[in-house]
Amino acid sequence: MSTHNDTKMGDITSAIGDFEVPSSLPRHEAYASTREDLERRLVKKLDLRMSIIVVIYTLNYIDRTNISNARLQGFEQDLHLQGQQYATVLSILFVGYTTMQVPANMFLYWLGRPSIFLPSCMLVWGAISALTGTTTNFTGAVLARFFLGFAEGPFYPGSLFLVSQWYKRDELALRVTVVSCGIPISNAFGSLIASGILQTMQGKLGHAAWRWLFFIEGGITMFVAICALFILPDFPHNTKWLTPEERELAVSRLVEDGQGRAGVRERTSMQGLWDALSDGKVWAFVAAYIAQLLGQSFFAYFPTLSATMGYNTTVTLLLCAPPWVLSTIGSFALSRYSDKKKKRYIYFAASNAVTVLGFVISMCTMNTAARYLSLFLMAQVNAGYMVFWSWVNNTFTGEPAKRAVAVALVNSLAQAGNIAGSYVWQSHWGPTYRYSYAVCIAAIGVSTGIGGGMYMYLKRLNEQNAWKQDGDDNESFKYLV
Repeated sequence: MSTHNDTKMGDITSAIGDFEVPSSLPRHEAYASTREDLERRLVKKLDLRMSIIVVIYTLNYIDRTNISNARLQGFEQDLHLQGQQYATVLSILFVGYTTMQVPANMFLYWLGRPSIFLPSCMLVWGAISALTGTTTNFTGAVLARFFLGFAEGPFYPGSLFLVSQWYKRDELALRVTVVSCGIPISNAFGSLIASGILQTMQGKLGHAAWRWLFFIEGGITMFVAICALFILPDFPHNTKWLTPEERELAVSRLVEDGQGRAGVRERTSMQGLWDALSDGKVWAFVAAYIAQLLGQSFFAYFPTLSATMGYNTTVTLLLCAPPWVLSTIGSFALSRYSDKKKKRYIYFAASNAVTVLGFVISMCTMNTAARYLSLFLMAQVNAGYMVFWSWVNNTFTGEPAKRAVAVALVNSLAQAGNIAGSYVWQSHWGPTYRYSYAVCIAAIGVSTGIGGGMYMYLKRLNEQNAWKQDGDDNESFKYLV
C-alpha cells in the first residue's frame, strides 16, 4: 500500500487507539474488529441523518403530483381547462425541472454545502406549491407549475449525488432505494392525505377542497425544509457534526472502495461537465431513462386509472395506496438483494418484466379484480427504477465532479420522457387506455434493451480490465453490472 494510504490508515488507527486490544487477539485482528465497529457506528449515524431525505422526497413528489388528485375534485372545471390544457399543465413542470438540474448540481459540487442548498430549494417549491391553490385560470396554473419545476429540479440529482458521496458501492442500491422510496410512499400516502382533505375541506373559508390540498401540502413542505437545515449532512470532509476521526474514517473507507478522494474536489465543476458530456455511457443512460420515464408515465394518471374501476373519489383514492405500499416493500427487497449480489441489470430487467405483465392484464380485461391486480404489478416498476439509479452512480464511482454532472444530466435530459408521457393518457382513449398501455410497453422494452446493451458493454470492459485505475494504489476496479 502506498505512503498516502499508510498515512490515512495511521490516522484511523489513532481514532481507535483508545480501545483496549484483547490479549487473546493478534494486533491486526483487533484493529480490523475495532475498525469495523467504528465504521458500523458511523454508517448508522449517517443513515439516521439521511433518513430526512425520504421525507423530503415524499413531499417533493406529493407537491409535484397532487394535481392528479385535485383533478378528481374539480380542478379542471374550476380553471375552465379544455382539450389538452390539463396535459400541458402537467408537462410544463418538466421544462423548468430539466433546465435546473445540471447547473444546480455543478453549483452544489462547488458550494459543498448540501445541508443549506437542498432545504433552500425545498422552501421555495413549498411556497410555490401552496400558491398553486390561488390560481384561477390556465395561464396561472401553467406559470405555477413551470416555476415549481425550477425549484424542484435540483433536489433529486442533488440528493443522489450527496448519497453517492458517503456510501460504498455495495451499500449504494439500498440507500438509493431509501431516498427514492419517497415516490411510492408519496403515491400511497399522498392519496390518503388527499382523500381526507378533499372529503372534509370543501367550502372552508370559501375555498374549494382542491385549493386546500395545495395550501396544506405546501405548508407542510416549508416546515420540513426548515427542520432539514439542521439535519442533513454536507460532504465527508466538511460535515461539522462528525468528529475529526469520523471524518477521516468516512473519507478513507471510500478511498479503499475505489471512490477517489470522496469529497475532495480534485477537479473543477467545468471539467466534470466536459468529462460527462464526452462519455458515451452517460448518453446511453440518458436514452434508457427517457424510454423508462415514458413507460412510467402512468404515475401521474394513477388516480385516473384507479377511477376506471367505477368507485367514487374517496374510494378511488383509498384504492391507490395498497399498490404503492407493496411497491415500497418490493423496492427494498430487490435493492437489498442487488447490493448483496453486486448486480444491477438483471434486477432492473426483472422489475420491468413484471410491470409489462401488469400493462397486458389491464389492456385485455375490464374485470375489476383483474384491473386492480394490474395496478399492483405496474407499481413494481419502482424497484427497477431504484436499481437503475444505483447503477448510474456506480458507473461513475471515483470521479465526484463528473458524477455530479452525470447524475444531473441523465435525470434532466430524460425528462423528455415525462413531457411526452403527459400526452400518452388521453381521455378519449379511456377507460381501457389500450393505446396508452401499448406505448408504455414499447417504451419499457426500449429501456430494457438499451440497458442490456450497456450490460454487455460494461461486462466487456471488465473483462478487458478497462476500469480507470486509482493513482494512489494502482489497484483496478470493476463496473457493477
